[in-house]
Amino acid sequence: MSINIAIDGPAGAGKSTIAKRVAKELEYIYVDTGAMYRAMAYYFLQKGISPEDEGKISEECKNAEISIAYQNGEQQVILNGENVTAYIRKEEVGNMASATSVYPKVREKLVELQKELAKKSNVIMDGRDIGTCVLPDAQVKIYLTASVQTRAKRRYDELKEKGVSCNIEEIQKDIEDRDYRDMHREMSPLKQAEDAVLLDSSELNIDEVVLAIEKICKEKGIV
Repeated sequence: MSINIAIDGPAGAGKSTIAKRVAKELEYIYVDTGAMYRAMAYYFLQKGISPEDEGKISEECKNAEISIAYQNGEQQVILNGENVTAYIRKEEVGNMASATSVYPKVREKLVELQKELAKKSNVIMDGRDIGTCVLPDAQVKIYLTASVQTRAKRRYDELKEKGVSCNIEEIQKDIEDRDYRDMHREMSPLKQAEDAVLLDSSELNIDEVVLAIEKICKEKGIV
């Protein structure tokens, strides 16, 4: 029987960075569900589809094939045969993903793939509704969060390091808007699973968060 670790939390909480590190430490497969939704969103943007056009988005889902591959130990996201990993971290793609992930056809397509991956392998999966909907029977569930101000500052520093011009107030507003959409969407809203451990990383660095999650896993008896 495979072992599943679910990490949920709001935008900018560091879920992907942390999940990758923990997966490497435990030798599990890391599944970045947010990247899969971003790949779908990137497809919609390339097609020029409005995020409000649910009919067109639902129709186009069948034409977007998304898969996960590994290259030199790094996860790559493949969209219709093309590696789109380098394109899906832009702010406009993230906002499109947040807006379109509420549609049933989008979630239906991607959740099916995520569940299949978790059945076959020991995985760490992060997203918005992993512990509540995608992997409700996961042996370990973490709700990773941080203050809005902390998350905005982390994103600002990340973009500045890449040489991207940005405004911290705009980033904070984007995060607040995405939080509201994610928490109030009708289908699979972002919330802490009843049996998830709350972990606030506002005052912790990456190493400290990784150690905290490994400690939780040990307490659950899976490592």
